Amino acid sequence: MAYRYWCGECGFKTPWLTEDQGSLRQIEHYAKQHPGVPPGGQVETRLLRPGGGLGCLPALAVAVLLLALAVSCRSLRREVNDHGNIDI
Repeated sequence: MAYRYWCGECGFKTPWLTEDQGSLRQIEHYAKQHPGVPPGGQVETRLLRPGGGLGCLPALAVAVLLLALAVSCRSLRREVNDHGNIDI
């Protein structure tokens, strides 16, 4: 799980981090930018790990797409040859 902390006083937001890292960044921000004001604002969560992306999902999608394209080209080639119109 990843967390992003938003400042309640200004537009500052942390990058997607672990809960501890995000909380610490928010506390540091408040200490520098809003001294004497207790940290507040909102916390966003997401299921992806901090710094993580989609992993190998895009590569898998491309592989499936290429496989589907190859199969469709092969079946098209067979269909054309069966009718005797074009010999590839």
